[in-house]
Parts: sequence; structure tokens; C-alpha cells
Amino acid sequence: MTAPELAEELEVSVRTVYRDVEALSSSGVPVYADRGPAGGYRLLDGYRTRLNGLTPAEASSLFLAALPGPAAQLGLAEMAANAEMKMLAALPPEPRSHASRMRERFHLDVPGWYGDADETPFLGEVAEAVWEQRPLRMTYRRWGPRDVERVAHPYGLVIKGGAWYMVASAGAGGPRTYRVSRILSAELLEGRFERPERFDLAAFWQGYATEFRERRMYNGEAVVRLEPGADKLLRHTVGREVVDTALAAAGPPDRDGRVVLRLPIESVTHARWLLLRMGTEVEVLEPAELRELMAAAIAGLARLYGVRPD
Repeated sequence: MTAPELAEELEVSVRTVYRDVEALSSSGVPVYADRGPAGGYRLLDGYRTRLNGLTPAEASSLFLAALPGPAAQLGLAEMAANAEMKMLAALPPEPRSHASRMRERFHLDVPGWYGDADETPFLGEVAEAVWEQRPLRMTYRRWGPRDVERVAHPYGLVIKGGAWYMVASAGAGGPRTYRVSRILSAELLEGRFERPERFDLAAFWQGYATEFRERRMYNGEAVVRLEPGADKLLRHTVGREVVDTALAAAGPPDRDGRVVLRLPIESVTHARWLLLRMGTEVEVLEPAELRELMAAAIAGLARLYGVRPD
């Protein structure tokens, strides 16, 4: 095609065509000009460009470009930064401007305010086992009294609230979830395992998270009387979803504006720790064990601060 034909097709000036063809040629794209009445610009037959010159490692790190912390933990910080830079450089001016403003004005910080990310000395080995589909021999610290050794087939990694979790099969029973910070030793074994073709990591994690909240996180129930206006503090203490569900199921407030709620709890000791933060804004009615624990804690605080009951 001639320069005027290209200019008409692309809706730019002929001068722009000259400039861009020269830039393409300088960057290694095999475009050249044939002189004469039947001449024009040509692209070498069969030429294909690699998207933005991305290496395989850079391409695989693209999904972490907005997560510098996790990228660094996986050893992909430099690759993610390079991939982002190349993608931005390849964009036309207007989309590049939008992308730059997005990066300047939005930032994702994964860990919560009151806790640092887990220490995960074997995250690199786990990530390599996931990527290469290699078996992983590990020593794992369970919640129980002793550590166990497992040979796992890791299917994927999930980061939740600053903590890394490995989804893997380790014998019969299907895939399970392991907290990476609890891995005490890790060794990649020879050979490869076959990852189930239909395994969906996101779907598995969603199901696991739902089951954990509904069946494993909460093992009991507390009945409390909430003072007027204390629902905001209670949401901050035990969680918005829990409080909103309890409020929706609660009866009408009494004549003093107080409402009785049924709250799911992990244990009476955990509930005591949470509800003591509420001070006099909440009163535990049931179970009796939790009420007694609250009373004992309050009496202990009174002794500690030299307060005598009236």
C-alpha cells in the first residue's frame, strides 16, 4: 500500500505514515518500501510480533501487576513491573493516559489493618510445585498436638487477607486447603502429577469459604442484649454480615430501645474476648458459661484497677 492509501485507511496524515513506518522499521519490524509506479510499503510475509516483547515469565506475572506485595513474595516483582511497563508503552496515547491515571488513583492493599502478612519461607517451593505440577513433600503443622508429613499435589495458591493458602490433594478425599505459613519444610519431588482438567480453583475456594463460615467458623451461639445505637460498634467487633443477619431476625426493641440478638460464635472464650471490647453496650444473656466468663473478667479488671463494687 502507498503512503496516501495508508493515510486514508488510518485517517491520519501522510507525514504521520512516514514517521510511523520509520519508527516500526527502527524497532525491528520488517516493513520496507518498494520504489516506482507500482511501489508502496510492504510487510515481510509471515511476520508475527510477540505482544509487547513480553517474556513468558512477564506474561504469567501480569495478573499480579496490581499486587506488588504478593508479586514480591512469589519472586515475580521485577517481572510484574516489567510487564506493566511494556503494556503501558504499547498502548496508544489516550488509553495509556487512562491506565496511568488508574494506577495513580487506585491502590490495592491486601493485608488487614491489625495484622501483618504471614511469614511464608516455603512459598517459592509451593509456587514452583503448583506451576510445574510437581509433587511436594512437606512437614505441616496442624492445629492438633503434632506435626504431620504429607506428599501433596498442589493445584493452586490463594491469598486471603494477607495469608497464602495452598489447595492440594494429599491422598484420598479430594483437594484440601493448607495454610502456607504452617509448612515447616518443603521439598520438590521428581516427576509430575496430572492436574484434574475440570478443577476450578476459584469455584473450589468459593465453596470452601462458604462451608468454613457456615459450619466450621461458628460452633455455638450467644444471646446478647444490645444497647441503642451500639450496632455500629458491634459490626466493627464481630463483622457486618453477622450483625446484619442477627438484626434482621431479631424481634422489636424493648421500651428502652434495647434489642436481643442471637450471634454465632466460634467459642465462648473467643466470644468473651470480642464482647469485652463492647463494654457496657452489650449484655450477655446466654449461654451461662459465657456470662460467667464475662463476669469473671469484669471482676478481675475491677481488682486490677482497685475498683470496689458498690
